[in-house]
Amino acid sequence: MSEGTPNRILRVDLSNRTASSEPIPSTWLRTFIGGKGLGARYLYEELEPGIDPLGPENRLLFLVGPLTGTLPGEPRYAAVTRSPLTGTFLDSYAGGSFPEALATSLGDHLGLIVQGAAEDPVCLDVADGDVAIHSTDTWGGDTVETAEAFSEAATACIGPAGENRVAYATIASDGGDHHAGRGGAGAVMGAKRLKAVVARDDAPNGTESLCESYAERFRENETGRWLAASDTVESVDYADEVGALATRGWTEGRFDEVGSVGVEAVRDAATGREREHEAVPGGFRVSTDEGESVPRGATAMSLGAGLGIGSFDAVATLGERCNRAGVDVISAGSAISWAIRAANDGTIDRRPAFGNEGDARELLEEIVDRKTPLGDALANGVDAATARFGGEELIPTVKTMELPSYDPRGAQSMALAYATSDRGACHRRARPVEREPVEGQWSPSEAAATIVREQDRRSVLWSLVVDDFAGDVLEDFGSELLEARGLEYDPEELRTVGERVWTLTRLFNVREGFDRSDDELPAALETPLEDGQEESGVDPNRFESMLVAYYARRGWGMDGLPTRETVDRLGLAGVVDDETALADEPATLTSTRRSSRSAKHDRNGEPQ
Repeated sequence: MSEGTPNRILRVDLSNRTASSEPIPSTWLRTFIGGKGLGARYLYEELEPGIDPLGPENRLLFLVGPLTGTLPGEPRYAAVTRSPLTGTFLDSYAGGSFPEALATSLGDHLGLIVQGAAEDPVCLDVADGDVAIHSTDTWGGDTVETAEAFSEAATACIGPAGENRVAYATIASDGGDHHAGRGGAGAVMGAKRLKAVVARDDAPNGTESLCESYAERFRENETGRWLAASDTVESVDYADEVGALATRGWTEGRFDEVGSVGVEAVRDAATGREREHEAVPGGFRVSTDEGESVPRGATAMSLGAGLGIGSFDAVATLGERCNRAGVDVISAGSAISWAIRAANDGTIDRRPAFGNEGDARELLEEIVDRKTPLGDALANGVDAATARFGGEELIPTVKTMELPSYDPRGAQSMALAYATSDRGACHRRARPVEREPVEGQWSPSEAAATIVREQDRRSVLWSLVVDDFAGDVLEDFGSELLEARGLEYDPEELRTVGERVWTLTRLFNVREGFDRSDDELPAALETPLEDGQEESGVDPNRFESMLVAYYARRGWGMDGLPTRETVDRLGLAGVVDDETALADEPATLTSTRRSSRSAKHDRNGEPQ
């Protein structure tokens, strides 16, 4: 590694309010790079299996990578921890001004490791390659108020949801415009009594001329043109068009009022864009009753179509309330949808209705504040609510994480993408929904190969750390940009890094007790849609064929465990410990399924 390339990490122990700098092992840097990969390596090394994600033993890492801030699109940082929602490995990403400020403030460090828990609320102040721990009086403030309290710097913070340890609380930056959203990293931050991380430095990264050449490629790239025209808000229109828009609590695949909440509605309401003078200008700014907001595609999908709300103003206001509270809009929308459906079938004694903004807002406040038994249960996720009240098959989850609003009944390979995601249901690990509905249904082998390829690619992009949308222009996985930073990797080596990182996160989850039974098809997706636009639900036999093909492609066994041969091939033999089960033989396309346990996991990853 060349002189000047970050090769250290800052460790903060909140229990005794100390901070120190330590070198990152050189072999870790070479084989895991940064971001997701480095975070996975530290979690696997330092966490004992079965620890409470909300306990002081858990680690919360704020990480950048060697390419943070060097590409067009959104600079990003990674928040890495063990999820309080799922019990799995969790990596969550956010953009805006904070990632680049963090990268420059860290000096020769690639991130922060936060452990322990403070007795009273604190913030971390990062500048000039060092970190200080300060008491703060911002506890109780929402994400906008907290950002305003540190207006002279870039801030990542939690709102009331994180303070109250809502299991899908977010870490917000830029006053709630950007969120490390899924899986509850904000709850971990709240449990540690850490209100904010403040990054104070702003400096060029030294690769501006090379970045400009990539910016030009991104401007001409199909993804870049799409983001420039619509950002992610057009996703709701596309999903509706192909019949994959989860609507009214996953009962329908299209929303009859999509035009009122989709991209044209956002454009009509917009007062500007995030980065007005750039070729890819970011999201649309709109005014709401809660304040200015930048709604993303997930807002219209989860809080609009998902809740049957056809008013853009109402959807944007709900979305901004989530932003200010610091709560994931996808899981929040699913929790509210479950409550409405559970009320409709008599599972709970309430009368909320789809299409009613007031009912949705009331349920959201109960979740954020945990002020009712229903709100308290929903704050721990849909699976926690079903464990208390029933209604297990109303809203689909994977590894206890609520599915995003791309319905696999309109693109069946998405069921495999969700089921095999390392952090629970996630559409960003692989997005076959963008192609399969247009190309026609894929064979199980084609679906498996595509999903494996996308998961590995994004794993290396998130280790670099770059926006995976902008990563579409990195045909060489970023080797040219890395060379400019003094790091030499050929594209094939980087592809292997992606596979290695994905396998390590699987090994982490295996050590926590996860296996094939946690990759199963959610029962709710076997149910046909009520609007009759699809003939049936996801075919469970076809799903099983896709899953076996996926395991075979990965070199994992039939129980979903990586084989010793795969671990050896990826250079992980010296990493994996004796508490992590491995398979002796890989799955093949002719394998028959072995028996596996049938157990859900509670929020600490322990079988119920």
